[in-house]
Amino acid sequence: MISSSSKRKKKNEFSSHDDMIKQSVKGKDRQVGGDHYIDFKIMPIEYISKNKLDFLEGNIVKYISRHRKKNGAEDIRKVIHYAELILELEYGEE
Repeated sequence: MISSSSKRKKKNEFSSHDDMIKQSVKGKDRQVGGDHYIDFKIMPIEYISKNKLDFLEGNIVKYISRHRKKNGAEDIRKVIHYAELILELEYGEE
């Protein structure tokens, strides 16, 4: 007979591959492809997700947050572009 204590998972066992990934790698604690967000107290993706922003709004947050550390004026132009898209698509402004 197998005792209930032998059925317990060992410390490094996971119930599934997804469980292992979730426990071992925290995506919001790392950045792939640069370091322009690494010093932020709140990562843009965390702010976007917690506030349920849509794609256009999320891109505005992303680009305005990183413009000083990555692409400067180009990122500001992207913010303006996404804001113009919101005006056109959500408010019917041309």
